[in-house]
Amino acid sequence: MTLPTAPLGTDGPAVGVQGLGCMGMSEFYGPTDQAEALATLDAALDAGVTLFDTADVYGFGANEELLGPFVRAHRERVFLATKFGIERRADDPAHRGVDNRPGYIRAAVDASLRRLGVDTIDLYYMHRRDPAVPLAESVGAMAELVAAGKVRHLGLSEVTGPELREAHAVHPIAAVQSEWSLFSRDVERQVVPAAAELGVAFVPYSPLGRGFLAGAFADAGQLAADDNRRSMPRFTGASAAANAALVEPVRKIAAERGVSTAQVALAWVHQRAAVHGLTVVPIPGTRRRTRLAENIAAAGLILTAAELAALEPIAAMVSGTRYADMRFTSHGRE
Repeated sequence: MTLPTAPLGTDGPAVGVQGLGCMGMSEFYGPTDQAEALATLDAALDAGVTLFDTADVYGFGANEELLGPFVRAHRERVFLATKFGIERRADDPAHRGVDNRPGYIRAAVDASLRRLGVDTIDLYYMHRRDPAVPLAESVGAMAELVAAGKVRHLGLSEVTGPELREAHAVHPIAAVQSEWSLFSRDVERQVVPAAAELGVAFVPYSPLGRGFLAGAFADAGQLAADDNRRSMPRFTGASAAANAALVEPVRKIAAERGVSTAQVALAWVHQRAAVHGLTVVPIPGTRRRTRLAENIAAAGLILTAAELAALEPIAAMVSGTRYADMRFTSHGRE
């Protein structure tokens, strides 16, 4: 199938209703076949994917460099999203910091533009929020990038509902990105209602629970030694075993409908648009064309009321937090 489009926010540009998260092509999820990853980018564009998502922190900039030639070759068709705000150190790969200072933002966008080899970024996200920096200062600096022609639209990632409202009052926010899946529904309390009210699109990352809902693994111990999911509490030990049992209703529906568990989980995310009255553009990450085709087909799968009811209790029973260090989410600021 070819994906339909939806507006990214009120009166925003039209994008395919499913995007592609490109992070895993460079880092975090084990070894990558780069040739297959590049072929997946081309296949995604051919299938109607237009929103391609990266960040300066993925592979210490390598992911932006990987996407650069592809973006430039198809500039009029690609809607490019990248992010700033997470700090890493080459001498300490485990280090994570957050920087939202205006000077940092100005330097970060110039570095991303150089790596990508483009003049303008379509959607520029604040990747994480540093509460020590006034939000108006950070968004004000981002707005300057729009005025300068370096950025077309602004986005925020992992913010609260009040933070989204505050930022939107400084400059229109086109999209907010946070984790949203059958396993992670906390955003429905504050952020989703705020986005719907303001006409902001929602871009769910990890809509397949980082592959867990797709059956890619049942315990992080099965993954490569350098896979980042090994550090995530809900995928290890007793939590992994408890959460694997929660996938059973997804498996049952998938078997009855003759589809994959990934397609059921992703279809559920797509149907949040009608439930909450806003544009929803999930960005499942994949590095293989076979998975890409499977994910795209999910956009046309409509779950019944009975199926949705069977899936409803899952999130409330999930064991373990999304990250080992929840400081890098909106947790605690809600």
